[in-house]
Amino acid sequence: MRDPARRRVAFAGNPNVGKTTLFNTLTGARARVGNYPGVTVERRAGVLRGHPTVEIVDLPGAYSLAPRSADERIAHDVLTGRMNGEPAPDAVVCVLDAANLERNLYLAAQVLDLGLPTVVALNQIDAAAAAGITLDAPGLAADLGVPVVALSARTGEGVADLTAAVLALLDADETTDGASDGRADSGPDGRPDWPLLPLVEPEVAGLAAAMAAARPAWPLRRARAEALWALSNDLLLAPWATSDPGVHAAAAEGRARLDALRAPIRQAEMIARYGVLSGVAARRATRAGDGAEATASDRIDAVVTHRVWGPLIFVALLGIVFQAVFTWAAPFQDGLEALVGALGAGVRGVVPAGWLTDLAVDGVITGVGNVLVFLPQILLLFFFLGLMEDTGYMARTAFIMDRVMRRLGLSGASVVPLLSSYACAIPGIMAARTLPNERDRLLTILVAPLMSCSARLPVYTLFIAAFVPSIRLGGVVGLQGLAMLSLYLLGTVMVFVAGWVLRRIVFKGEASPFVMELPPYRAPEWRMVVRRMTERARMFFVRAGKIIVGLSIALWFLAAYPKADVDVGAGSTTTAPVATEAAPDAGHMPTDLQASPGAGADRTPRAAQRQIEQSYIGQIGRAIEPVMRPLGFDWKISAGLVTAFAAREVMVTALATLYGVADTGEDTVSLTEALRADRYPDGRPVYTPLVAASLLVFFVFALQCMSTLAIARRETNSWKWPAVMWTYMFVLAWVSAFVVSQGGGLLGWG
Repeated sequence: MRDPARRRVAFAGNPNVGKTTLFNTLTGARARVGNYPGVTVERRAGVLRGHPTVEIVDLPGAYSLAPRSADERIAHDVLTGRMNGEPAPDAVVCVLDAANLERNLYLAAQVLDLGLPTVVALNQIDAAAAAGITLDAPGLAADLGVPVVALSARTGEGVADLTAAVLALLDADETTDGASDGRADSGPDGRPDWPLLPLVEPEVAGLAAAMAAARPAWPLRRARAEALWALSNDLLLAPWATSDPGVHAAAAEGRARLDALRAPIRQAEMIARYGVLSGVAARRATRAGDGAEATASDRIDAVVTHRVWGPLIFVALLGIVFQAVFTWAAPFQDGLEALVGALGAGVRGVVPAGWLTDLAVDGVITGVGNVLVFLPQILLLFFFLGLMEDTGYMARTAFIMDRVMRRLGLSGASVVPLLSSYACAIPGIMAARTLPNERDRLLTILVAPLMSCSARLPVYTLFIAAFVPSIRLGGVVGLQGLAMLSLYLLGTVMVFVAGWVLRRIVFKGEASPFVMELPPYRAPEWRMVVRRMTERARMFFVRAGKIIVGLSIALWFLAAYPKADVDVGAGSTTTAPVATEAAPDAGHMPTDLQASPGAGADRTPRAAQRQIEQSYIGQIGRAIEPVMRPLGFDWKISAGLVTAFAAREVMVTALATLYGVADTGEDTVSLTEALRADRYPDGRPVYTPLVAASLLVFFVFALQCMSTLAIARRETNSWKWPAVMWTYMFVLAWVSAFVVSQGGGLLGWG
């Protein structure tokens, strides 16, 4: 008997059927997220609420168990018990979209042939009812021979019935020791219920007999399915070479005979299954009327997916989103800045002066605070992205972009990974596993980091707020929001350009076709939108705790040591501005800052200036300054770009450290004011709108993220492609920023 202390239930289903929403509902969204052993595909597992001995595993979305992508291979291996020694699950919940029954039944039929105890969950019955579809769940259960539960994971309707059905299935399987799921192996006439083409049937039957002899525990249906997969799918034929060479040889010989007859072996399963499933779907899902009338989704799609209006609407929506990110987030950002300042002042007022106090205030509180103040803007961005996803509009953006991508050599299937990269390039790169073509997958990985991720947002916001006027064009369109939109569009356009170039130089050939089904529009489920926002906030705080705190401390140390030998004379505690006519080699600092990093060092402006210049981070910045000087970047910007390689948003912390925006008090300036006040020894401003534009263009294109490189290394199993990725993006960033800086200077914009 199976160990009752740990019973595993796998959730299987096509993409976009609400499987993950159902998983979150049943587990309370308390999922453990990791990777499957030996592979990089994400594994989500959680405990069924109220039943601590039942574990639910959310499998990657798959259209078929005859895999064409890494995600489908994982779903196949888990369900067949081939996942690195993990046993097959004790039961399966096959989640179907009730509004698209025929297409979803294909995967369900394959799962049923494995012989595992199975419950079919007809999800999204509310959407089906809105579309005029009437479902016969008892009749479908009779056709499939397994329990069928109609439910809506969004509203909670039927979820309790599904829980009861799963528990009943586990209890029944335990009492029978898992020997059978109660389903017959053949139809009423004794033949399989999905008959194959006459050319294919003999070869499948012969190989199935050999597999059944090698695997006596398999029911006949599983042997037939496995035989067909081995004959038609290279990925599923290869493992038999080591597990059973005799079966592998028989399958290879059978495939050779089928190829000689030109039998459609690779289409045989689809023809056979849909020949049966189309009739089942027609009987059990009936639509009111003749189905020819346009639905509300159809009428909306006629506008939002239009060849002309669709892209314009998409760009307009993004403009509204980015303007809202600036406008709505401002009060919350100001409140967080005040809170960080008050916390630092409180620590200095209580703890005696010294290096430990400087570390706590300058290194930790201010270092982390300078990044956390951008949390409201990040949350707003994910709020709007969540709305687009929940309403079904995100799928339309994929449809809109597909038209352009195919013309430029990118696969339409790359749309979803690229859109994921707006949040972070890491999940975008990982999502490229869904692409069946290896060339398309590598090409998508190489261009995904060009999409502006949320980690760039603090840098974008800082420089836009500092150097783009807060005015509205025509009293309606905000200039700052327009600047933010232009940065996101710049990265997106460059994805297409880079894809076009790489397709013609490195990955020659046509892009794979892309087929997707547009879900109906739905009212957003606010609970899930807010939950995704809070998950992003938690991830941001975790990142701040694990990465930014450590880097902030490291930056404080690099700025505080070695100690500068500064002789500022008497009256060094003055708060008067430092004259900009300092010695020519004195560098430059904002003239109205009182702060300076350092362990109990002299905290005058001149001391701050000399300390930063002679510190380790100052030495790093000056070492690479000659490379960046043609772009208009001084040594402090150069040092900030180096630190951003650890995490893009850390550049804000680095600049705050370099400019000494760390002390708190009534005369302390903000980082934006410090940037605007910075001057060269001759009085010229270090930052101008042209310098800010050059820096932002560099930041859009440069791959300033070692985590992205690490994930690319893991996904490609080579350092070759990450090296290519970093090199071409750095060259692109440097050349683009050089054109902006030098071109703008020639036009007199500097």
